[in-house]
Amino acid sequence: MEPSRTNGTAAASAGSADLFDASTDAAAVIAEDGAVVGWTRGAEALLGYSATEMVGVPAGRLLAVPEDPARVGGIAARCRDGNGWSGTVRVRHRDGHPLDLLLRVSAAFRMGGQNCFLMSAREERERWTVAQSVLDGFLTRSPVGMAVLDRELRYVWLNGTLERLGGVPREERIGRRLSELLPGLQAEALEKLMRKVLATGVPVTDYEYHGWSWADPHRGHAYSTSFFPLADADGTATGICYMVLDVTERWAARRILSMVNEAGTSIGTTLDVLRTAEELADFAVPRFADFAVVDLLEPVLGGETPESLLDDAATAPARPMLRRAALRSVREGCPEAVYRVGDRVGFLGPPHDARTLVKGEPLFIPVLDARQGPWATAEPLRADRIRAFGMHSLISVPMRARDTTLGVATFARTTNPSPFDPDDVLLARELVARAAVCLDNARRYTREHTAALTLQRSLLPPALTGGTALDVASSYRPADSAGGVGGDWFDVIPLSGARVGLVIGDVVGHGISAAASMGRLRTAVQTLADMELPPDELLAHLDDLVLRLSGEESFCGADVRGAAAFTGATCLYAVYDPVTRRCTMARAGHPPPVVVPPDGPAYFPQIPAGPPLGLGGMAFEAAEIELAEHSLFGLFTNGLIQASDDVERGLTRLAEALARPQPDLGTLCAAAVRDLVPGPQPDDIALLLTRTHALGADHAVSWEVPDDPAAVGEIRTLAARQVTDWGLGELAMTTELLVSELVTNAIRYAAGPISVRLLRDSRLTCEVADASSTAPRLRHARSTDEGGRGLFLVAQLSLRWGARYTGDGKIIWAEQEIP
Repeated sequence: MEPSRTNGTAAASAGSADLFDASTDAAAVIAEDGAVVGWTRGAEALLGYSATEMVGVPAGRLLAVPEDPARVGGIAARCRDGNGWSGTVRVRHRDGHPLDLLLRVSAAFRMGGQNCFLMSAREERERWTVAQSVLDGFLTRSPVGMAVLDRELRYVWLNGTLERLGGVPREERIGRRLSELLPGLQAEALEKLMRKVLATGVPVTDYEYHGWSWADPHRGHAYSTSFFPLADADGTATGICYMVLDVTERWAARRILSMVNEAGTSIGTTLDVLRTAEELADFAVPRFADFAVVDLLEPVLGGETPESLLDDAATAPARPMLRRAALRSVREGCPEAVYRVGDRVGFLGPPHDARTLVKGEPLFIPVLDARQGPWATAEPLRADRIRAFGMHSLISVPMRARDTTLGVATFARTTNPSPFDPDDVLLARELVARAAVCLDNARRYTREHTAALTLQRSLLPPALTGGTALDVASSYRPADSAGGVGGDWFDVIPLSGARVGLVIGDVVGHGISAAASMGRLRTAVQTLADMELPPDELLAHLDDLVLRLSGEESFCGADVRGAAAFTGATCLYAVYDPVTRRCTMARAGHPPPVVVPPDGPAYFPQIPAGPPLGLGGMAFEAAEIELAEHSLFGLFTNGLIQASDDVERGLTRLAEALARPQPDLGTLCAAAVRDLVPGPQPDDIALLLTRTHALGADHAVSWEVPDDPAAVGEIRTLAARQVTDWGLGELAMTTELLVSELVTNAIRYAAGPISVRLLRDSRLTCEVADASSTAPRLRHARSTDEGGRGLFLVAQLSLRWGARYTGDGKIIWAEQEIP
């Protein structure tokens, strides 16, 4: 084969080797006599001849030019000596068109007893050459700024893009350094970086920095710069080339995203309105602004909805009532502020009135001039502060969330010379929007929390009194240490005969649902207690009520509406009689009470536990104990004893805490709760602590009444005399009438034995006991009736009256207020 161009030097052969990739070349094996020994598919694809057609055929027939035997012999001799050869050769395709191939011939090797050569070839394609005009256009018209600097970092050449980016003419740059032209553009840091590139030869790519330029001196810009060294033929560094690209938009977007993400972890950490407003101001200064204020509508601070601003802008009030919620400045003490936190704040004058709040569009003043605008006349003091502290740029963003206007956040720059730009407005809107949602969440929580607290405080007794029978103290601590709402409750209920009812209960759960359930149970207990039911019967009626209410709520879909459903409750009810010093009690799944006698150790009475309320189908049992005078009698919920890991250990600790000598009951109650539960707890805690008193013989007197109407007069006289001896002579006549009517009814309609008892407590009580279980009934007698007016007179003469049932019959009682 005769080549059209040869390369006889090893260096040239090595230099051209990088142009070939044998993995994609057409290859063939040629014997020393020129016959084809091997033919690959790559050769078939390149020249169109199959292996069947070419094997055994002289390779010279493929040449498109006459064969040169001398030249071919020289190439063969070179390859026999162990040197390869590469060059170009023109061949003819099977379809007849010529092909210029890049050919490489290997050193000779033995195969089948003869010398062979491996040839690989690929089609030579015309290379594209760059004209000087094209290269010049690329350098001058490139959107990337380019410059060449010498070893002293002085400008040697720059393109027009860099000239426009920097705002410095080409003539002023040539021969001067960057630090001499743009001293505020981190010039020293950039020159230090360029010296490092010159010294190490390692290029630096995509170095970002923030600065300014003379082309746009009032706005900050971000730039991405790459540096690489320039070297001569022997590798000596002769200068440096750098390329710069304005990436302000990318930098601003990244900054907005970064700050918004950071704000998500810094704003709204609590459900407190004021704290959320403070977090917004704290985050903005100094990251974003030099001065920030947050002003909220007055209803928002109380958790209410500002209804007046929910209408369209045309009906909004001109000057809404705002109150300053947060204030921050880079200057200590915030001297720029006209109004302080908590002050009422006047809104900007027209056209920036309440309609600005309703529309939600920010107010952007890039260059603030206090001599013009709404401050000049409407807010002269603000205008003075703006001038005094150099406020030169302002953004005011309305705070709106869920179609509700909450207030306005205002940001200003004073010490930072860069004014706000449109990107800053976007950032301010994002920050305020996120804060507004957090504020609205806090407002809604405050509203619900306040409603729940109001509900629970209205349901719990405002003041507890045990009359002369008991000294009373209590402690209540909800699971939410911030003053949340729980389901524990207690009450002290005055009963007839100087007796006192004590009740404590625990509704499963927390929050407003538990508080609502607690209120319904407390109201039911008061009603049942007023019916003078014994403890076991009261709990049975209460259990039926819980069953009925739970069934009604399940039928009505209480879970869907979020109503307060009874999910479980426990209760303990006790009645203490100071005359007999007997305490009767029953419990429904509740812990037993604790008793601390004045001369003995504390103990927990053994009372049948009974099932929790709402199970139904099981009876409750009552137990009765005698309490020595001045005994401590305490009722508590399980949260108090479950603070310890072991309930038995919790009961022991409670007994020890109440056994300490402490005359003041309130102090003892608070100290016991504090000792048992020193920190936050997962359950509500209630402790009702009482100290018993007894009514002695000087406060109670009784008589047996014969079953004879003639005995009424004698009993009436004895009662009047006793009342007079107690120093209550003004009640003697009324007492005579009450005794007369009650004893007469007992003799006439009931069965014996009959007895009368007078009690002098906080009130004067007259009781008539008989063996009948017939309920008394108040009738309105007609004018012609001879009787039927007894109980009517009793009702008119007494403060209150009623009847209670005992194991032997019933007792009708009437109370009078002691003057």
